[in-house]
Amino acid sequence: MSRLKALRKERGYTQVKMQMLTGIDQSDYSKIESGKRYYTFEQCKRIALALETSMDYLAGLTDEKSPYPRAEESADA
Repeated sequence: MSRLKALRKERGYTQVKMQMLTGIDQSDYSKIESGKRYYTFEQCKRIALALETSMDYLAGLTDEKSPYPRAEESADA
């Protein structure tokens, strides 16, 4: 979870700011960041959006911090 903490600090965010951006309680977020708790798929998605990165970067599957292009909203969705 060192990537998570490093990216949060790089963005200048506190854990309280992450709580406001993601809706994840600060104490839970702290546990996720320290590796004492795993995040759910939905929490990972919210964190990636808040930190403007990809879920793959957070999972350590890529070293590219930039997010992928977002999917266009479908008119009939």
